Amino acid sequence: MRKRAAALCGAAVVMAGTFTAVPAEASAPGTPNTVQTAKLSWKSCATEDYPTLQCASLKVPLDHRRPHGKKITLALSRVPHTARTYQGPLLVNPGGPGGSGLTLAGFVASSLPAKVAAQYDVIGFDPRGVGASKPALNCKPGHFGPVRPNSLPTTPAIEKANLDRARSFAAACGKKYGHLLPYINTTSAVRDMDAIRQALGAKKINYFGYSYGTYLGAVYAKFFPQRVRRLVLDSVVDPTDVWYEANLNQDVAFDDRHRAFLAWVAKYDATYKLGTDPKRIEAKWYAMRAALAKKPADGTVGASELEDTFIPGGYYNGYWPDLAEAFAAYVNDKDPEPLVEAYENFGAVDASGDNGYSVYTSVQCRDAHWPRDWRQWRKDNWAVHDKAPFMTWNNAWYNAPCAFWPTDTLRPVNVANGKLPPALLFQATGDAATPYEGAVTAHRLLARSSLVVEEGGGNHGITLSGNACLDKHLAAYLTDGTVPRGYGEADAVCEALPDPKPAATTAKAAPASSNGSALHGLLGFRH
Repeated sequence: MRKRAAALCGAAVVMAGTFTAVPAEASAPGTPNTVQTAKLSWKSCATEDYPTLQCASLKVPLDHRRPHGKKITLALSRVPHTARTYQGPLLVNPGGPGGSGLTLAGFVASSLPAKVAAQYDVIGFDPRGVGASKPALNCKPGHFGPVRPNSLPTTPAIEKANLDRARSFAAACGKKYGHLLPYINTTSAVRDMDAIRQALGAKKINYFGYSYGTYLGAVYAKFFPQRVRRLVLDSVVDPTDVWYEANLNQDVAFDDRHRAFLAWVAKYDATYKLGTDPKRIEAKWYAMRAALAKKPADGTVGASELEDTFIPGGYYNGYWPDLAEAFAAYVNDKDPEPLVEAYENFGAVDASGDNGYSVYTSVQCRDAHWPRDWRQWRKDNWAVHDKAPFMTWNNAWYNAPCAFWPTDTLRPVNVANGKLPPALLFQATGDAATPYEGAVTAHRLLARSSLVVEEGGGNHGITLSGNACLDKHLAAYLTDGTVPRGYGEADAVCEALPDPKPAATTAKAAPASSNGSALHGLLGFRH
């Protein structure tokens, strides 16, 4: 699920060199494609952080069933291999749906052990509709501009205001992109991935996906099992509950993670002075929310914006010190400025976020069935809210355009797969965005896969974030295909990194903070 994709390559990524792929007929999943002999034209789009990054673009059919029809353009990036041993392309995806993957290629290439990364062309891409791919969707710019209606629909008027927003967003998408929306979905994206494979001249690809990117990878593997060489899935979507049930399950997991944050605040009462009882601190948080619903901070941060600000803390505990400082300043000092600053850093949506949300809704609303009767949403979300109030209704409104979406829906893909080489899955036990049980399900469905568990971890996106145990398994797999083999749910267990310490008490960040912050700035949440 969620959070806004950060500004990734931005203006530094100059798309260069266009190549048109001729995909195979879009018939049954797994239909072999003819490898393209023409080459992509790569040119430097280096950034200060990623000086070897290159970019190109690729034209693909809007509708893969009509390969000679209208074309769209995918933006690609690459960090080329440098070793004499070449293991082929490694496609990377940050999730979302709606996350840009251009800069992720540079991050992955620079974060893997140098000897491992050197053996791959690390390939990033903006999926159809995203970022530098053309056309890029932006259904309703400024849709998340503050102050929005209170997310908690305690009166008919508040519910109507939120419903009107959802309806208007869906209508705007249909009006602007009605000709595109039937083709913005996961199955079209995986056919784009195979067109990328063809353009690269590769018989097989290696794939590394986070969050929603795990579902994208699993669906690609279902459609083209003979094209998969290695498959890494980090923070795994439950492929059996896309997408309505997945979001309800998320709500409970995020509530647990928010309470973990409040317990962490209680542990550091000497710094934040909010008390030592997590339940009383929770009451203070909801009192802050009620106050902001009546009087938004700086006319900007109301109740919904407060939730937007703290939801990222459910993804990554490296944000906890800043969130706790803002919370304490508002409650103890009646100072709203740190809260407004935290909203601007974590909750506010810019143009790239508008684009990401447009693609998020377009994919999820098209991929699978959503109830069209709002009474079902009301019943289900109030039931979940009763036990998990932190973000249930915020998340409901985030997804509510799907109740009014202007296309029909597809059937989810059954990703069960016995035709793959061993795949490697990573999952934290306390992950809120993709709860642990989903990874266990995916592990069961993907025959011969191995599951590496971060015991006690709660972050979303756990490899290449400073945990040496996890990264050891990742490096071994990408080096020679080695996977751990254990018994039961997990094939290997790694201990989670410690939670961060308050910024005021330490001049040095926790071990995972630097790389973890970089990664979580690149991941395309929600899923």
